[in-house]
Amino acid sequence: MSGLNVAVIGMNFGKEFVKLYQKHPNVGRVAICQRNGDALMAAGEELGVPADARFTDFEEVLAQEWIDAVHIVTPISTHAEYTVNALRAGKHAACTVPMGLSVEELRDICDLQRETGLVYMMMETAVYTREFLYVKSLVDSGKLGKIQFVRGSHMQDMGLEGWPEYWLGFPPFWYGTHAISPLLVINGKPAEYVVGHGSGTLSEDLASRYGSPYPVETVTIKLKDSDIAAEATRSLYETVRQYRESFDIYGTKMAYEWEQIADEGAALFEGGESARRVEAPDTDGLLIEELKPFTKREVILNKDNVSFIQGAGHGGSHPHLVQEFVAAIAEGRPPLLDAKVSANITAAGILGHESALKGGERIYLPEF
Repeated sequence: MSGLNVAVIGMNFGKEFVKLYQKHPNVGRVAICQRNGDALMAAGEELGVPADARFTDFEEVLAQEWIDAVHIVTPISTHAEYTVNALRAGKHAACTVPMGLSVEELRDICDLQRETGLVYMMMETAVYTREFLYVKSLVDSGKLGKIQFVRGSHMQDMGLEGWPEYWLGFPPFWYGTHAISPLLVINGKPAEYVVGHGSGTLSEDLASRYGSPYPVETVTIKLKDSDIAAEATRSLYETVRQYRESFDIYGTKMAYEWEQIADEGAALFEGGESARRVEAPDTDGLLIEELKPFTKREVILNKDNVSFIQGAGHGGSHPHLVQEFVAAIAEGRPPLLDAKVSANITAAGILGHESALKGGERIYLPEF
C-alpha cells in the first residue's frame, strides 16, 4: 500500500484521529500504540487496525522502518520526550498541546527539527475551529479592518471526574495554548515579551503540588514588530465558570466576541450601536472531499470523553489538523504551527506563569 504511514500514539482521545488518517487518500497504513494491552486490543478491533499495526511500546513503534510519522496524543509530561525521540528516529512528529513544559524542552525540539529537516506540528485545535476560521475570513477579506486588540480565555473546572491525577494543581498557563495561539496566529506575529499576574488563592493541597498558588492567571503579550498587545486569561480550579475557550477581536470596522453561554451565539459588532448574533459556518469547504464529514460533532467516537464535552467538540478542528500535517509532509514545507511558531506560543504561557510568580515582571521570549 502506498502513501504516508502514520502511527497514532495514545488511544484515549487519539482514537478520534485514527479514522481521519484512515480516510485520507495520501495515507497508507495506520498503526496505533497504547500501553494497556486490553485497551489496545479493543481499540484495534473498533477501528479495524490489523494486529501487526498495534503496539504497546512507543520505542517499538519508532523501530518500525515502515512508519513515516507519529501523532502523539499522550499525557503532557511525555510530549517533549516523545517528540524528541520520534525526530531522532527519523519520524515526522505531530503532538497534541502543549509542545513541552519548559523553555529548554521547546528549544531542544526546535534545534532537532532544524537538524533533521523533518516536519513537526503542534496539533492546536484553537486555530482551526469554525469560529476562528470565520474570524480569519473577516480579517483576510478586509471586513474587520485594522486589528486593534485581541483577547483570549480558557476557563474550565478540572476538578470534574474524568481527568487524570496529574492535572490537580497544574499551573494554568503551562496549558495556555488554547487561549494564546489564536491571538498570535490571527496577527501573524510572535510574542515578544509577556507580563503575567495571578489572581485569587488556590487551596493549599492543590497549590503545593506544583508550587502554583493562583486559581486564575492573566497574561498580557506584546507582539513583536507590531502595535498590538494581546491579553489571555486562564483558570483551572476553584473558580466558577461554564467551560469557555474564547477568542475576541476588535477592529476598525468590526468586532467579534465569543459567546458568553454555550450555544447562545457569538456577537458581531458592525459599527455604532449595531450588533447581532452570529453562528460561524461549517468549514468543510476548506477540506479535501474525504475529510469533509469530520467537521460535525456527530462523527466523534466517544462523545462522553471529558475533553470533548468541555471543549465543545473542538470546533470541527480535527480534520483540518490532519490535513495540514499530511500536506506539509507531502509538500516538503513547514506547517502553519511548525516548531518555531509552536515554541513561541507555548513559551508565552510558560513565561507568563513565571512572570506571575515574580509579581508581574516583564519577561522577553527567547528566539527559537
